Amino acid sequence: METAPPRALPTALASALAFGSSGAVLVLEIVALRLVGPYVGVTLQVSSSVIGISLAAIAYGAWLGGRLADKFDPRMLLAPALVLGAIGTAVTLPLVRWGGELLRGGAAPAVLLLAALAVFLPAFVLSAIPPMVVKLQLSSLREAGTVVGRLSSIGTLGAITATLGTGFVFVAAMPSSAIVLSLAALLALGGLVLGWWLRRDETHPKLPGSPRFRSMLATIGLLAAGMGAISPTPCDVETAYHCARVEVDPDNAGGRTLMLNSAPHSYVDLDDPRHLEFEYVQWIAAVADVLRPAGAPIDALHIGGGGFTVPGYLRATRPGSDQLVLELDGGLVELDKRELGLVTGPDLRIRIGDARVGVAQRPSAAYDLVVGDAFGHQVVPWHLATREMAADISRTLRADGVYAQNVIDYPPDRLIRAELATVAAAFPQVALIAPGDALAGEVGSNFVIVASRGPLPLAALGERLARVEKPVTLLSGADLATYIGGARVLTDDHAPVDQLLPG
Repeated sequence: METAPPRALPTALASALAFGSSGAVLVLEIVALRLVGPYVGVTLQVSSSVIGISLAAIAYGAWLGGRLADKFDPRMLLAPALVLGAIGTAVTLPLVRWGGELLRGGAAPAVLLLAALAVFLPAFVLSAIPPMVVKLQLSSLREAGTVVGRLSSIGTLGAITATLGTGFVFVAAMPSSAIVLSLAALLALGGLVLGWWLRRDETHPKLPGSPRFRSMLATIGLLAAGMGAISPTPCDVETAYHCARVEVDPDNAGGRTLMLNSAPHSYVDLDDPRHLEFEYVQWIAAVADVLRPAGAPIDALHIGGGGFTVPGYLRATRPGSDQLVLELDGGLVELDKRELGLVTGPDLRIRIGDARVGVAQRPSAAYDLVVGDAFGHQVVPWHLATREMAADISRTLRADGVYAQNVIDYPPDRLIRAELATVAAAFPQVALIAPGDALAGEVGSNFVIVASRGPLPLAALGERLARVEKPVTLLSGADLATYIGGARVLTDDHAPVDQLLPG
């Protein structure tokens, strides 16, 4: 005798489950990028890993949900799935926070494992819900297309809503840990309410598991939420783009190091803006020092603010200079004002927004100096590293103006060679500042590219660089051409900067 199919859910409830479960997965995916960033960076490989792991969780979860829906009454499984999704969501925080300390670095296995810890378990469980809902709502094969299409559409709308809401609202308003714990609480509440509502129906099957087992799950969920709330965080401030922290230099009372995603980004001496701790900043300062007579004001454009070390140096050494800083992260600017002594004014202005857009809006022949020091983790964002970007920077410079760009690379130095070839495609005069052992391919290092449409002051720059703390090489002419070799020119159509940087 054929048993009657399970009773369908009310249309509104079925839609809410499809909408909410799909949306929750996308919230987790977006937040996962921020959770893992402080430990393995924010690179194309990291983004690809999180997206790939999320899609795998969705695929396997949907497959399992469909299998279970064919073997059991889905009404028996929906509430437990929401509660298990809540537990999986809550446990991601301690998994990532403690696991991240063990998996630091950008190695591919570490990136994949940390991405899996951040998103796979809850996304896997929550993705089992939509096929269960579809099975309940199918009353006949004649309606299969309509039911599947409607619920699939509603689930996609939930994912879109969650993506936009998280990216535009939640990340700006709340720390990642608060988003994760709030989502876990909402899923748990939804599961409990759904379970209570379904149990009112006398035909509703008994929930799986003994009361002791369900109590154990509840205890695990509470412990996971508590551990997530107290797990160590590498951030003092979580901005829309960075996990930021300011460390005090134990050897210098006024020294402060700005850490972005757990990597040292800038050093600021609150008592002496002329003190430049990082070597590459000393090289950029040397370029600025020989650009015009000592003390003469200049017009400078900075691509990336960070700790505002170079703008502070120019303000101290060239009073009256007119400086504009293009900085993507408004939250970082506020941190700089609170912790790093940043004071803006008519001589030092900040434009919040993407630097590519900001450069395009700058007038032609307006600047004596453009400093490129924008990074996503350890690599220049690809759209700031192309020939088209270099050409636009050239447009903003005066005929004898200079572009100084900071690049980080490691042996075999594919990225810096490609970026040199790219800048050389827009500027006829190019030189490179780097340590000798880095040029020999022995160590990773910062490199500073110096470029101009007019003759570069190489003799004066060489003399000025001879006074920096550690020996450095100024490469130009035929030697530079040999170093660049046949490196590719990066363009808007093809700029694989993440792949050029060794993994």
